[in-house]
Amino acid sequence: MTTALAPSSTLSAADRCDRCGAQAYVRVTLTSGGELLFCAHHSREHAEKLRNIAITIHDETGRLDASPTVAAEDER
Repeated sequence: MTTALAPSSTLSAADRCDRCGAQAYVRVTLTSGGELLFCAHHSREHAEKLRNIAITIHDETGRLDASPTVAAEDER
């Protein structure tokens, strides 16, 4: 039997850190089947422990470094 994991969807502004409520940039899928969301700060703080209990860690913290998009003149 082969099991395939569905690709994780991109985290949005509605996804919140389970620790503090800030915008989540990291999704951790646990070996127990659960899922946790973390902001960049808390994912770094708990990274070592999370690696020990995670199946996957979907990290979008690189988006924090991206240049903001600017709306076209006609969209303002």
